[in-house]
Amino acid sequence: MNTAENYSYNDKVQPPNIILIMADDLGYETLKSYGGESYNTPNLDKLSATGMQFQNCYSTPLCTTSRVQLMTGKYNFRNYIGFGLLDPNERTIGHAMKEAGYQTCIAGKWQLYGNEHQQELAGGRVGTLPQDAGFDTYRLWQVQDRGWRYKSPTVETFQRGLETIEDGYGPDSFVEFIETFIKENKDNPFFVYYPMCLVHDPFVPTPNTPGYQTFDPDLKVNDTTYFDDMMSYMDHQIGRIVKKVDDLGIRNNTIILFIGDNGTDRKVASRWKGQRVQGRKGYTVEAGTHVPFIANWQGTILAGQKNENLVDFTDFLPSLLDIAGTKDSWEETMDGVSFYPQLTGDPAETRDWIFCHYHPNWGKFSKKRYVQNTEWKLYEQGIFYNVKSDPNELNPVPGSQLTIEQLHIKENLQQVLNMMSNE
Repeated sequence: MNTAENYSYNDKVQPPNIILIMADDLGYETLKSYGGESYNTPNLDKLSATGMQFQNCYSTPLCTTSRVQLMTGKYNFRNYIGFGLLDPNERTIGHAMKEAGYQTCIAGKWQLYGNEHQQELAGGRVGTLPQDAGFDTYRLWQVQDRGWRYKSPTVETFQRGLETIEDGYGPDSFVEFIETFIKENKDNPFFVYYPMCLVHDPFVPTPNTPGYQTFDPDLKVNDTTYFDDMMSYMDHQIGRIVKKVDDLGIRNNTIILFIGDNGTDRKVASRWKGQRVQGRKGYTVEAGTHVPFIANWQGTILAGQKNENLVDFTDFLPSLLDIAGTKDSWEETMDGVSFYPQLTGDPAETRDWIFCHYHPNWGKFSKKRYVQNTEWKLYEQGIFYNVKSDPNELNPVPGSQLTIEQLHIKENLQQVLNMMSNE
């Protein structure tokens, strides 16, 4: 198997292209490959069947908190400044890939500069614009102007500025932009980051939904009966990107990573392994933070693998640096652990725990800090749950009921909490 060093520019060998796709509000229970029973996602099913599926990937409960982690490789207590904002002093995954020699592109949802209300909540601070985050080119919804994200979307591009695409469909516009970027850069290493708008509300018709052509977004429909169609269209878009890579003959030198940014919307209930699972976006329970993560790299990642090791969103930046062969040159603090050696079958450092500092400064969500492994979860206040048997965290386990082994696990998790700043 190849190691990261094989792709170093010092050896004049081109590193693999990287496509990172992040669905919006997509919990683990929604995909068939994870046991979901409600939606058809054949393209994602195929990526999983021909790649590696991580069974224990954890986000934070909300979009901005997860995106800041992913972009910087740091836990939120180090650099989170407010909902909808990315600290402009932070160096990002875009900077890392650009400095590694990649052409960089982002399309989809930004939401990291902040609107007036978000900036006010952050004490007047502003966030980061995409061109200042290491991206050569972009087409994005919600950079500085919100507008619609689906039908007749308002988008901003580096080349053309702000525009409304009358009767267009935002997700199609983003994928077309990505397809063009891939084609133009097929002979050079490229990095595509696609933070999707789908399947975030409002729940509205897609171009494949009967009646879409006459649908008026100004009616402000938000009907969960459309969620099924939105799931299918999300999967369709992923299929388009994979097909473009296949058609250009660069699949063997392109790694595709797919994740969800947090749990499913609370208005959506899905069937999973014979059970009803209510989305818990915003909350720190399993259905709010347990998300899908699929890695596919034809010819390098062995097909059909189910990886039980823990992953969290701080792990993506060090992993991409590892893939690019430039991790040793990155001088910023990183809390993450590279999962790249796990993809290639090489000896790998794996996690015993994941940590979350969650203080979004948004809505009704209060500050919470916890650390967990695949079975046990400890909150800062000392509350201890078995998340395998109690995923909704209804029954905290008192210390008097713990075995010696379980007490040892709790002590180890407490040591991790003690290491993390609580400023």
